[in-house]
Amino acid sequence: MTVHPSLQTYADAWTHSIEAISELVQPLVEGEWNRATPCPGWSVRDLVSHVIGMECEMLGDPRPIHTLPRDLYHVRSEFARYMEMQVDVRRHHTGPEMTSELEYTIIRRNRQLRNENRAPDTMVRAPLGAQQTLELAYRMRAFDVWLHEQDLRTTLGRPGNLDSPGALVARDNFLAILPKVVAKDAGAPPNSAIVFDVSGPVEFLRTVRVDADGRGTVDGAPSLGPAATLALDWETYVRLAAGRVRPAAVADRIKVEGDADLAAAILDSFAITP
Repeated sequence: MTVHPSLQTYADAWTHSIEAISELVQPLVEGEWNRATPCPGWSVRDLVSHVIGMECEMLGDPRPIHTLPRDLYHVRSEFARYMEMQVDVRRHHTGPEMTSELEYTIIRRNRQLRNENRAPDTMVRAPLGAQQTLELAYRMRAFDVWLHEQDLRTTLGRPGNLDSPGALVARDNFLAILPKVVAKDAGAPPNSAIVFDVSGPVEFLRTVRVDADGRGTVDGAPSLGPAATLALDWETYVRLAAGRVRPAAVADRIKVEGDADLAAAILDSFAITP
């Protein structure tokens, strides 16, 4: 493989997760494709359609020319409309059509990865006509397919891969946004520290420190006098950060010490996915 070393981690994570998705959906009977997933308004078919559509965009395929119905309650923004196009165009596809297109798309993307010789800072297409670096595109695809693999596992009752390569990409993505969640969105007070103690298949201890100007940073050193400490398991962290569940629904899986109001504000701001 000629992919740049800094892209290899993301390519490997993507491969692991997309093959897991393929294995999960291959044996499904027609009715199972209609089962609701944790993504609002999306069935198993819709979720797999989204994955296929995003991979086709990585391949440079033209976007479908399609008019969305007006009664899709979960489509509330331009970003959601953009994402829904690849989904709605496949809504009447059968299970065999879905698995065939998924397999063909994986083959094409694997070929693209084998022949990849672009630099990580090459600018490529991003949603809504924007541009992003190739490295960011690779990272976001690895993150997205792992997250949707977990959505499928939840829906189908097939837990697993909570510690796979994609899980580590997800962890880094979630941690990168954590200072903003704590300092800006939740309004943690200046000169405070908030500790996150996460256990399970992926475990870590991180402290978000808010400086005198209200800016947040994250590090791995414990705090001697944190304003609040939130202890929770990795699966709950993922579901909260991905917006798949509200804090009240998993309150029994979160232990809070210190400022309860601040912890509640952080949890209310925790979801980072659109």
